[in-house]
Amino acid sequence: MYVCICHGVSDKKIKKLVVDEGVTDMKGIRRCTALGSQCGKCVRQAKQILEDIQSYSELKQAS
Repeated sequence: MYVCICHGVSDKKIKKLVVDEGVTDMKGIRRCTALGSQCGKCVRQAKQILEDIQSYSELKQAS
């Protein structure tokens, strides 16, 4: 699913940045993509995806 239509950033791209590249915050996502630099409507959704991925990773490590 596209999160940022203006720049073509998908939820899969965000997940890849977090899991494979070690990005840990929105600043890192913005550094790697142009997410949020046009209209900004995607930022809330991207933050939620980032938090979900981090929570899932923490649960996975705990078990």
